[in-house]
Amino acid sequence: MTLHLPDIESLTDDNIKMILDKAHDFAENGFKQTLKGKIIFNLFLEDSTRTRMSFEVAAKRLGADVVNFNSGSSSMKKGESDTDTFQTLNAYAPDALIIRSSDYNAPRFAMTQFDCPVINAGDSWRAHPSQALLDALTLQRHFGHDLTDKTIAICGDIAHSRVARSNYELLSRLGLTIHIIAPELLMPKPTEFQAAKRFTSMDEGLKGVDAVMMLRIQKERMNEGFSGDDHDFFIDYGLTQDRLSLCNTESVVLHPGPMNRGVEIADDVADDPKRSLILNQVTNGIPTRMAILDTLIIGSS
Repeated sequence: MTLHLPDIESLTDDNIKMILDKAHDFAENGFKQTLKGKIIFNLFLEDSTRTRMSFEVAAKRLGADVVNFNSGSSSMKKGESDTDTFQTLNAYAPDALIIRSSDYNAPRFAMTQFDCPVINAGDSWRAHPSQALLDALTLQRHFGHDLTDKTIAICGDIAHSRVARSNYELLSRLGLTIHIIAPELLMPKPTEFQAAKRFTSMDEGLKGVDAVMMLRIQKERMNEGFSGDDHDFFIDYGLTQDRLSLCNTESVVLHPGPMNRGVEIADDVADDPKRSLILNQVTNGIPTRMAILDTLIIGSS
């Protein structure tokens, strides 16, 4: 049976443990060329730096060949439908497809068109499962595998964030207590994040937490403009050293990137040598995505 990764919800607890354990092994012991001779298609229909390069490096570390699809110079620019494009690409018999798209549920549609594993590299505001997995790996490598006594605050534009949704699903399954902090306009619907504690005050929501994940304002995904300018947002919701002092003394900072310094996070917090795990997240993206590729491709062979 073909294994796919459209979202965290598609993974069993055993799947999650297998991927994270394998990611820890890759991080500690280096890579093995388990995918030599495999061909992976990178289909990025939305801009990306970290995720695209991370998946490409991960695939090459495992010995796979990567074919990058450029939608800007493809037949899609001539009006070809997604269905025809996907069926054409599937005819080349790739061993896996990595897809990023601004279209809601695009990976699940791709799963109906491809005969290989489909991996979601981010769709709309719905899901970004590999980011959540690398964030979990980052927390585990810092705090230890058991995170059940930890509390994380996810702050900023929760309503439009696929990272927040996937992290909420994964981290709550790993036993963390989750705070979400945002202005009312950027809060998710009441039917979402139901187990999280909600705060509209940064100062209240940060009290006693062990980790803080900051998110940028996702202006490109808003149907209506966010009222207020960046300076006002920073005053009310930016993570500063003063606000970080409200957290537990050993608390850490995460950000999936790209960062908007001076909007959701201060420079001295982003660059804090003791508290910031932001570059650790980037580094951990490689072994995590290696583990995803290895698990899905080998498991589907």
